[in-house]
Amino acid sequence: MVRTRFAPSPTGYLHVGGLRTALYNFLYAKSHKGAFVLRIEDTDQQRQVAGAIENLLNTLQWAGIQPDEGPEYGGNYGPYIQSQRLAIYQDYINQLLANGHAYRCFCSSERLDSLRTQQRSAKTQSGYDQRCRNLSAAEIKRQLAAGTPYVIRMKIPLAGTIEFEDLIRGRVSFACELLEDQIVQKSDGFPTYHLANVVDDHLMQITHVIRGEEWLSSTPKHKLLYDYFGWTAPQFAHVPLLLNPDRSKLSKRQGDVAVEEYRRKGYLPEALLNFLALLGWNPGTDQEVFTLAELIRAFTLERINKAGAIFNLEKLQWLNGRYIRDLDPATLLSKARAFLPATYRQWSNAELLKILQITQPYLTTLADIAVKGRPFFFEPIIADTAEKLELIRTSEFAKVLSILKKGIEDNPQLEKSTFTMLVKKIQPETGVKGQILWSSIRLALTGEIHGPDIGQVAEILGRERCLQRLEKALAESA
Repeated sequence: MVRTRFAPSPTGYLHVGGLRTALYNFLYAKSHKGAFVLRIEDTDQQRQVAGAIENLLNTLQWAGIQPDEGPEYGGNYGPYIQSQRLAIYQDYINQLLANGHAYRCFCSSERLDSLRTQQRSAKTQSGYDQRCRNLSAAEIKRQLAAGTPYVIRMKIPLAGTIEFEDLIRGRVSFACELLEDQIVQKSDGFPTYHLANVVDDHLMQITHVIRGEEWLSSTPKHKLLYDYFGWTAPQFAHVPLLLNPDRSKLSKRQGDVAVEEYRRKGYLPEALLNFLALLGWNPGTDQEVFTLAELIRAFTLERINKAGAIFNLEKLQWLNGRYIRDLDPATLLSKARAFLPATYRQWSNAELLKILQITQPYLTTLADIAVKGRPFFFEPIIADTAEKLELIRTSEFAKVLSILKKGIEDNPQLEKSTFTMLVKKIQPETGVKGQILWSSIRLALTGEIHGPDIGQVAEILGRERCLQRLEKALAESA
């Protein structure tokens, strides 16, 4: 059975690139009726951030990517948090030492810093110089007796190549002489990512390792560990990087990279997943809008590109607006409440549904509701721009509003049809028509010169609010 995994470190927010990796693993597993595993790789205790695991679980749940196994989900291959598996790793560290595939390195951090400085000055290849690789048994015993701190390094062959097949990039080869003896256990007794992830992938029966391109250079070391343990390696697939528009690596310096930020700004998870799926993968058709079920049916590793994918925010905004427009009003209201200003409580649910219906076509994110719905949630400000002031100072402005106010006062009810009829009567009575007529009314009622159908707006605002706003606008124009 196909088994994939997403194995993030709890070092803070979930990067959008991490969510894409999780999505690709999820899609591939589900497209083959397999299992998607979540594993927390927290062996670097110094970088761990409090609450990061909970935040990660919450974010995946929000996105609709539910693991079949993992923390909080259970499974037959746990624990799924690496810091709870230290005894397991120690057994395999001891095995590497016993078989001569690893050695204790007693070099101090000061010596290693000095070594790197010398290598940079000499412009030679950087990396560990294997000083402790062939220490005598007596020297090792002496260092241990003295309590000298040490790490454990795996032995990389001194010559030859390490090759593996990548499902996206084809045959990949690395010269052993360019690889340094990788640390597999730190001085604090914790394994490094390289050892722990290989052991866990094997014991959890992971069949496909789908991860970011940045891990490609580590894969020969992982392949070597599989060989040292006598295990069959999983199939590897390294997905392309996410890039800024200038083709630099996607970073916080040029925009939001945390999934939580897009959630906070009112992006729908369905739209974000749809967008991320298309960053590096294409369906082979012109289809751009996919449900998660459609992505599962269409997804293949063969259609993932090698080249980096540009993170086009405009495309995400277009997709998100499309998803918002497809929501039924009740669903939109349930998703929008968290983004509405506190003043929304003055409106009933029925009125809120009407407000959302007329603002829905203009929304890019859920957070836009507070802006596009401003005429309903806040009193209008009609004199805050030069364009508005110019309109207010015309003789037609007060004339139009006075006649409209009188017409509304003479009608006990204010529906869209009534409002439209009253406006049409103003034209022959005043000679004001076209843009000046409608813009004057819209500015007085909403504080804006452009926007949705003003008849619908007036009906939702109701007779009393319309009269109050017309009276206030007339006072400001005097």
